[in-house]
Amino acid sequence: MKTHYSPKTVSVSDPTLYQQRGNGIPSASNTAALLLVAVSLTACGGKGAEVEHRQAEQQAEQRHQVASQRQAEMRDAAKVEMARVAAPMQMSSNGAVMGMSIAPMPRDYAAIPLAQNKFEQQVQNGIMVAGEIPVSTFSIDVDTGSYATLRRMLREGRLPEKGTVRVEEMLNYFAYDYPLPAKNSAPFSVTTELAPSPYNDDMMLLRIGLKGYDLPKSQLGASNLVFLLDVSGSMASADKLPLLQTALKLLTAQLSAQDKVSIVVYAGAAGVVLDGASGNDTQTLTYALEQLSAGGSTNGGQGITQAYQLAKKHFIPNGINRVILATDGDFNVGVTDFDDLIALIEKEKDHGIGLTTLGFGLGNYNDQLMEQLADKGNGNYAYIDTLNEARKVLVDELSSTLFTIAKDVKVQVEFNPALVSEYRLIGYENRALAREDFNNDKVDAGEIGAGHSVTALYELRYVEVGNRMNDKLRYGVDAQTGQEKYSREEIAFLKLRYKLPAQTQSQLLSYPIRLDQSVKQLEQASDDFRFAAAVAGLGQLLNGSHYLHQFDYTKLSLLARSALGDDPFGYRHEFVQLMETAAAIEQSNQLPIKKTFDGSDKPFPPQDKRHGEPMRDKSNPRNERLQ
Repeated sequence: MKTHYSPKTVSVSDPTLYQQRGNGIPSASNTAALLLVAVSLTACGGKGAEVEHRQAEQQAEQRHQVASQRQAEMRDAAKVEMARVAAPMQMSSNGAVMGMSIAPMPRDYAAIPLAQNKFEQQVQNGIMVAGEIPVSTFSIDVDTGSYATLRRMLREGRLPEKGTVRVEEMLNYFAYDYPLPAKNSAPFSVTTELAPSPYNDDMMLLRIGLKGYDLPKSQLGASNLVFLLDVSGSMASADKLPLLQTALKLLTAQLSAQDKVSIVVYAGAAGVVLDGASGNDTQTLTYALEQLSAGGSTNGGQGITQAYQLAKKHFIPNGINRVILATDGDFNVGVTDFDDLIALIEKEKDHGIGLTTLGFGLGNYNDQLMEQLADKGNGNYAYIDTLNEARKVLVDELSSTLFTIAKDVKVQVEFNPALVSEYRLIGYENRALAREDFNNDKVDAGEIGAGHSVTALYELRYVEVGNRMNDKLRYGVDAQTGQEKYSREEIAFLKLRYKLPAQTQSQLLSYPIRLDQSVKQLEQASDDFRFAAAVAGLGQLLNGSHYLHQFDYTKLSLLARSALGDDPFGYRHEFVQLMETAAAIEQSNQLPIKKTFDGSDKPFPPQDKRHGEPMRDKSNPRNERLQ
């Protein structure tokens, strides 16, 4: 049974309306800058050198070894596009690349070992005893990058490293049928649902859902966007810079004359390509994006500094001011100290300039850096593996990506030890907060964009007899009367804090979660509840969770297929296919590999038979001539 709450707290003012969109003509300064880019690119000379022909055929045993090694190196980058090589570019301060020198992309750059990807391993949340630690506190998270990178890996036939999947980002990739908040209420609605857990027979599953108010694109207001684009050599493959260029064309098509767009690129050095172009200047924006080429190393730190300078230059009061960083996360030269980057991003966030990160490609991908930069910049992190994902993030969910409706959103749940003996939070490992952080407005937390939904799951176990607890907690014993403070009708008490974008003091929301809102059978829960449970179940299986005692891929498949519900964009059906792929890979990984034949020391696979060598009959080991 779902329970919706309708808080009456604070009004949300209507944002400024857009002006009419129109076809623009490039400004004089930007046109001149782009012509300089074109001249520079033409001067560099055509494409890079072609890949050398294979060496002469070696002996059979050597040929197998070389092919095997080559296959391992190229597994993650089969498609390589040798992009145009950029020559040194010089542009003026009114929209120019200043002193930017980009070296040609190294030949065969895409052959990067998969081990160079950086995915942080999380220590999964353990089972908490409600009688000892009844309060759970965490920051919300609207990132989706972990699910998209998982999808890419599964499509390439491999599983992620255990512990690296962020389950909350899998949950929040999908839309759920949460109600919109009521008018003149908090900027988001709150829904809870309670049903038997599919993971363990003797436990329950609690779902907490938040849904931000929606906002049409026409009401977003004026936007000041700075595209900070990685054009280093690592971005040359087709799934990186070419996909990035197409993705940003989709975004700029949504803008209008009141918007401002700047472009900063970085490789061995950083430079300005566009300086405050009009959002409806389609010709200028498209031309600038199409001229980008990849080459050189990655000076991301310098690029970020320059991007924030442009964001401040074109700052729009009461508008959207955001830097959009698009990269494979390979910060390898220049000012790359993580603490310095975080300090810069947090300072600019306090000045009203947010940071969104878009990840591209694999091979040398830094997922951990992308996620943490967005977290500190009051933005969100998405991974773009296909053009469809670009459309989802930058067109369908543009309002959510750009427009923040609530910041520093924190969740705190106090479990009643009279009814709950144990609980565990599924996911949100790197979003955990101390209990005292909930009331501390100086502690940073996550943001919700317009139309965003947030889902969290707790697995919990009931008890028949309540434990006596600290009388300072809600579900304790009154020190004077010796009686329980509250009845046994509530299993938990949910509290949330948030700030409106322009405020520094948080607002408090609170809701009881009642025992009688539970359903007796999992099948009676909503499709959204069961699908969310399936998504979290896959994430836990891939992470090697120790807490799934009655759950496997077979049960996961049945659960997911029973909860597809309304799926207009096909994301849930896609999940089912990925789930089946993961199950097949997992099964194949468990099969023993026979490395030898007939007890001999021949390698697997067997060596090619040399030309002219007679076929050996296994039933005739001496190879005697048959009569």
